[in-house]
Amino acid sequence: MKSHSYSHRILLGLLSFAASAQLLPAQAEREPKPASSFTKEMNKGWLDKLDFANKQDFADAQEGFIEALPDGGIVKDASGNVIWDPTQYRFIELDKAAPDTVNPSLWRISQLLNLNGIFKIAPHIYQVRGYDISVITFIEGKEGVIVVDPLVTQETAAAALKLYRKHAGDKKVTGVIYTHSHVDHFGGVAGVTTREDVEAGKCVIVAPEHFTEEAISENVMSGNAMGRRASYMYGNVIPRGPKGTLGAGLGITTSGGLVTLIEPTHFIKKTGEKLTVDGLEFEFLMAPGSEAPSEFHFYIPEYKALCTGENACHTLHNFYTLRGAKTRDSRKWVKYLNETLERWGDKTDILFSPHHWSITGNERIVDHIKKYRNVFKYIHDQSLRLANKGYTMVEIGEMIKLPPELEKNWASRGYYGTVNHNAKAVYNFYLGYFNGNPSTLNEYPPADAAKRYVEFMGGADAVLEKAKASREKGDYRWAAQVVNHVVLADPENQQARYFLADTLEQLGYQSEGAVWRNFYLAGAKELRDGVNKSGVPTPTSPDMVRGMSMDLLFDYLAIQLNAEKVAGKVLNIKIDLPDVKESYLLTLENSVLNALKGKPDDKADVTLTIDRSGLDQILLGEKKLPALVAEGKAKIAGNPEALTGLLSAIEPFEFWFNIVTPNPLPR
Repeated sequence: MKSHSYSHRILLGLLSFAASAQLLPAQAEREPKPASSFTKEMNKGWLDKLDFANKQDFADAQEGFIEALPDGGIVKDASGNVIWDPTQYRFIELDKAAPDTVNPSLWRISQLLNLNGIFKIAPHIYQVRGYDISVITFIEGKEGVIVVDPLVTQETAAAALKLYRKHAGDKKVTGVIYTHSHVDHFGGVAGVTTREDVEAGKCVIVAPEHFTEEAISENVMSGNAMGRRASYMYGNVIPRGPKGTLGAGLGITTSGGLVTLIEPTHFIKKTGEKLTVDGLEFEFLMAPGSEAPSEFHFYIPEYKALCTGENACHTLHNFYTLRGAKTRDSRKWVKYLNETLERWGDKTDILFSPHHWSITGNERIVDHIKKYRNVFKYIHDQSLRLANKGYTMVEIGEMIKLPPELEKNWASRGYYGTVNHNAKAVYNFYLGYFNGNPSTLNEYPPADAAKRYVEFMGGADAVLEKAKASREKGDYRWAAQVVNHVVLADPENQQARYFLADTLEQLGYQSEGAVWRNFYLAGAKELRDGVNKSGVPTPTSPDMVRGMSMDLLFDYLAIQLNAEKVAGKVLNIKIDLPDVKESYLLTLENSVLNALKGKPDDKADVTLTIDRSGLDQILLGEKKLPALVAEGKAKIAGNPEALTGLLSAIEPFEFWFNIVTPNPLPR
């Protein structure tokens, strides 16, 4: 680990370990701390707040169990690198009480998520759980098996298919269903089928309308920022353990293998549509704009089985996800659940989801969906009621409390989404970020404001002294809010960094939400050790790049354009793509890049002729343009400086930007 200043290096060199091998002061500051007396007391209080004696979820999560994941669930890629290792979470023992550093409610859901293996949840329906953050389902048809939501990466999906075949026979995969457009529901598709089988008609792939566009665009337009924040949200950058991450509440965490994508062969476009796959009839209900921009529910009449996508699982879900994405329309989400109950509520004997565990029995299924719907509608309606009475987003997040019958419902607990940030999301969805107070209309940026705050409050030492008094009273929220100003004003202030780290850590220990815990603890680690450039999954894979439409690809290039580098330039660049028979005219003017399809080249300063596959190679870093020209796979006609002038202003994003300290201003 690196020290953060020369003075600390000198100090470390001067001090020596005592015979008792006590930690050096600076090193001790960088270690996770135990739970404070306030944290212990708060966590203990949860035991009386919720019904921990109710073990129904544990019975449901173990129903139909056949075998645990082989080899502890460890999965390796083709090079022998471990890309999935659930044994790191073995400290979450089923019969063990929550440690002082873990909220007991969060410990409970984590125990449930660690019940891994293969389960026969109904005749002809199996699930494999614990190979990724999501759950893969195998539905047997007349001749083979249909796979629902094949995890994040091809390696974990292949391992799940192997385990299924071990117990159900070597059935061919005749179909794949993507319930929605998030990567943990399609990224492993190449582990269960091949592009060749799909193109030959041996395997169909079914998805909701606009799936491909939404699946790729979410991970492209703001993908770098989203991915960096996801490294916090899913706990990728912090250790596993009672003082670290327990998972993500929705599942353990994300695997680190290869994300793949095979485009669907069938798109479902309207509610009520039916499709027969491998002799089984499926009925669909469209749910766009709910948990994902492109999503559906489906029902199998022959099996009386219902899948509600990710719209009714065993945690309060996100109206807004902390990794960053478009705010979701909770009003529509409620309507889709209502419609699901109207269509299939009295016909369903098994409810399953691509996260968590299944539920059997019609009465229990209907009760689960009704309460899930009511939680969402309560947060939506009450947030708007308060907004219309003049309360602001932050105030509403603090004010909304669920009624007792919903608060005590385990599937309503905030392991992934929370009442607090969902209420804020409702406000933001309808009213945006501005709270109406003109004093907040044009505030200083955080780092500039922080310097002024610290000066107003008497300087860094005075702020730390006052914050220490707040922390000693257990007011960690206020201590963090105040000392954050010191860190933003002077990120080299090591004392402030350690103070804030210790404070965030206690907030993490108290959090019921898995992703809140991960954010707090990841922030603490970054304050102590700097940016931890550990391996995190990224959906920017060859399949994702090749799946981008040309319009989306050029939009993405425009986002990467450094406008200052092309100030005053006017360029017209023709791109001919012979293999896909498309042409584009890129126009650069007013420091803005536009792409116009099918325009003539009479205004072009230069023409680049290149196959789409060659362009993909450049974007993936597999080839350089001069090399493709030398190989005869690209041609440049006209003024090559026009092309190099544009390319030199395209700047790839740096993934490991700072989160808890200011990023340097661009030069």
